[in-house]
Amino acid sequence: MVSILAQEQSGQYATHDVTNQPPPLAPYDAAQDTALLEGLRREGAGWAEEDVRRLGLRAGSVQAQEWGEEANRHEPELRTHDRYGHRVDEVEFHPSWHHLMRVAVAEGLAAAPWADERPGAHVARTAGGMVWGHTEAGHGCPTSMTYAAVPVLRRQPELAKVYEPLLTSREYDPGLRVPTEKRGLLAGMGMTEKQGGSDVRTNTTTAWPTAEPGVYTLRGHKWFTSAPMCDVFLVLAQAPGGLSCFLVPRVLPDGSRNTFRIQRLKDKLGNRSNASSEPEFDGTVAWLVGPEGRGVKTIIEMVNCTRLDCVMSSAVLMRKTLVEAGHHVRHRSAFGARLVDQPLMRNVLADLALESEAATTLTLRLAGAADRVVRGDDADGTETAFRRIATAVGKYWVTKRGPAFTAEALECLGGNGYVEDSGMPRHYREAPLLSIWEGSGNVNALDVLRALSREQGTADALFAELNSARGADARLDAAVVRLKDMLASGSEAGARRLVEQMALALQASLLVRHAPAAVADAFCATRLGGDWGHAFGTLPDSADVDGILERALPAQG
Repeated sequence: MVSILAQEQSGQYATHDVTNQPPPLAPYDAAQDTALLEGLRREGAGWAEEDVRRLGLRAGSVQAQEWGEEANRHEPELRTHDRYGHRVDEVEFHPSWHHLMRVAVAEGLAAAPWADERPGAHVARTAGGMVWGHTEAGHGCPTSMTYAAVPVLRRQPELAKVYEPLLTSREYDPGLRVPTEKRGLLAGMGMTEKQGGSDVRTNTTTAWPTAEPGVYTLRGHKWFTSAPMCDVFLVLAQAPGGLSCFLVPRVLPDGSRNTFRIQRLKDKLGNRSNASSEPEFDGTVAWLVGPEGRGVKTIIEMVNCTRLDCVMSSAVLMRKTLVEAGHHVRHRSAFGARLVDQPLMRNVLADLALESEAATTLTLRLAGAADRVVRGDDADGTETAFRRIATAVGKYWVTKRGPAFTAEALECLGGNGYVEDSGMPRHYREAPLLSIWEGSGNVNALDVLRALSREQGTADALFAELNSARGADARLDAAVVRLKDMLASGSEAGARRLVEQMALALQASLLVRHAPAAVADAFCATRLGGDWGHAFGTLPDSADVDGILERALPAQG
């Protein structure tokens, strides 16, 4: 016993030596993603590759990763009054939040593409978001809403003339001041109310016209209004002519504060760096956007844009957690071998890689469609119809896959992944939000049915896309036939199953055309051919696991 104590004191038994643990991942290159870069070029934004690669290095830097962690550890705080008792309704953020926002806006991840005449500018923004999103997710909310506000404001040209140049600015200028005196603006959105949620037509917020044309006053209480520190908001309210869309500034042109009483910030499961609030309007000044009674039709373009960003954010989360899992298993050993060399772990990682690439490829295809539509490069309307249905399909399916994906990636780290400082719990908490934000699964599934029944050409556009891969894979061809049969006999109760099949066929058609055979074959065999289990890591023995992982995982530094 004395001998052992002496050896311990001499250092021979160094019990705190750390072995068999991975080194920190950062710094790493978040743009080292073959599927993303290929999609960027394919969808017309190859000119942005250098910027995307540069941003990827910055996103994976030690500093940027620390910003993401700090912005979530030091959550926003509501300050309703100043020290003298004046109502201020301000939200205070940690400096790291502002660092993240400043980079995002400067890199064109907010509304800058609307002022960029280059074809592919909206694709470049999506790709940029898919690498900068490796930092953290919360600050993507205000940048997304700012991006989505511009096409809505264009419904009211006199308002767009004032606000669009500031919304498309690449300068982040926080703080509540007269909007026209700032170098750049952020926009938010307030649609849902406590009694209706996604059923916005039940909104009870009222809007009454004033003596000044186009100016109204609002009274009501919104239930979920994210990013309350934004400068302006697009809000739905009941005007005399019906549900209408309005622009609400936080600060009025004369410098006085508009009535925007923040009752509380939501205590959310995830997305905690981003403040979500309940504002109360009481005599709040607002400007009408679009005609009275056409509020949903006016604001729907904002929803289309933010739904695309939900798909993008889910794809980012998949890619980020796959990279984290891959890094861990490359440096961790168990049962006499590195985890990455063990067949079952390789099966899990390859299965996750298939899901991630399918999500990334679909996201960029949707961004390409959006870019062509908003630029008017769609003479026959096919891309418009495709964008309409495929965005809702992608929003339903990709966001649904996120929670299961992040749970499996977390499990690759074992108990280490269940600990907060691994970062995995934050990703896991984030995942469910994206299938809820901008309409839950049922809302999006029903929206697909609505598009099919009411909007001419949507089904034709979807099948035109699927048929572009006809003959390349028998399992895909059979899936398209099944999908046509399902459409002929579809019902509301079966909407989820229908949309799921649409999504899988669409992803498969993209992979068959654009991905290597190892990826396309394994995806079709499992997702369409049924040679798969009920959990990730159940690829068949025929899958080219080595080929999939070689493509998916970043080169080891």
